Amino acid sequence: MLYTVIIIAFLIGYLFIALEHTVKIDKAATALLTGTVCWVLLVFALENGTISYSGDSIAHFIPESIRHHIGDISEILFFLMGAMTIVEIIDAHEGFSIITDRISTTNKVKLIWILSVVTFFLSAVLDNLTTAIVMAALLKKMIADKEDLWLFAGMLIIAANAGGAWSPIGDVTTIMLWIGGQVTTLNIVTKVILPSLICLLVPLGILSIKIKGNIRKPTMHQEKSEKLNVNHFEKNIVFFLGIGALLFVPIFKTLTHLPPFMGILFGLGTIWVTTEIIHREKETLHKNSLSIVGVLQRIDTPSILFFLGILIAVASLQTGGHLAEMALFLDNKLHNIYAINTIIGILSAIVDNVPLVAGAMGMYSIETYPVDHTFWELLAYCAGTGGSILIIGSAAGVAIMGILKIDFIWYLKKISLLALAGYLAGIITYMLLN
Repeated sequence: MLYTVIIIAFLIGYLFIALEHTVKIDKAATALLTGTVCWVLLVFALENGTISYSGDSIAHFIPESIRHHIGDISEILFFLMGAMTIVEIIDAHEGFSIITDRISTTNKVKLIWILSVVTFFLSAVLDNLTTAIVMAALLKKMIADKEDLWLFAGMLIIAANAGGAWSPIGDVTTIMLWIGGQVTTLNIVTKVILPSLICLLVPLGILSIKIKGNIRKPTMHQEKSEKLNVNHFEKNIVFFLGIGALLFVPIFKTLTHLPPFMGILFGLGTIWVTTEIIHREKETLHKNSLSIVGVLQRIDTPSILFFLGILIAVASLQTGGHLAEMALFLDNKLHNIYAINTIIGILSAIVDNVPLVAGAMGMYSIETYPVDHTFWELLAYCAGTGGSILIIGSAAGVAIMGILKIDFIWYLKKISLLALAGYLAGIITYMLLN
């Protein structure tokens, strides 16, 4: 009975996370509560013998299990915190304007191609969430008509998710697989970049046929806000140092064999020292707004806590044997890794892809599918791009939905089929290549 209750508690928590905007409860709070409740129920199930385990006692087995999972989870969280801080310090120095200021065309087709390609590659370097936020801010400055604005934004959600799928640092799910040792840097790039590109080009090609004319730019109100006094040198050094730090992480891992979060902390430390030096003569108030200390206050802490909660909840299902049973069920019913991953990708459009990938990592061991196996490569693609099918299916989609106030039903009618076509085309491309 308790074995089933754990699944029910997890699904209820999942439902509240999916309906975050309807129930008006932050998903981080729900995730933390779900994770804790699942472990409490697991303890009760172990005590009454509903779930069997190998160990001396529950008092020893449970703490050891939690410590094992927390070790893996903390690597992901520290990586995300470091990456978020680097991106925020670049933004504080207006570094992203180096990219956005170079885009001036008003032709709809040309503009959507430029923005989509930029988003695709920028997402691979930064991550899809950060890229989506940057590009959404750019769209608000470039497009006045709401229909055009939403159409471009929908395409950029697809581009951001496709771009993040083939890079080890482009999407949180790919980061999880990379840090977990399921995929290696060079392999995930070479094997998944073409399917990801097809995932973008198919909907982009269809949309290019439908849209015509020029965009109408919004009226620019020259509001004199208090701009931070960042000179050209400071903007450039922070931008290129920040991007370089993110790009250096895979190289750092290869050279030192240390986990990726150590590489991101090395990059963060380097940028921290650099910004302290270049701003050391400035007034305290001005210096604080451009320092890592000041930027840390703007980090999306609820997202970090959400990942912590949901990964702890998934860990309870892994410890309780639920995920192993699910793997057996999928294998018995489908007998095909392509079908299994396709379903996981479609499910990621309905619920968050983080627990889905965490679940798959718990269901299948490295012994079952070795490093860089087809299963892990396709999982990275499907979990990364499948979320584009619905606007709430990815972090990039939720972020743009909030910034530009895009309607869920509008996205379902205008973008979902385009995203699905690209998603399936990418899978077919991967299958043909393999």
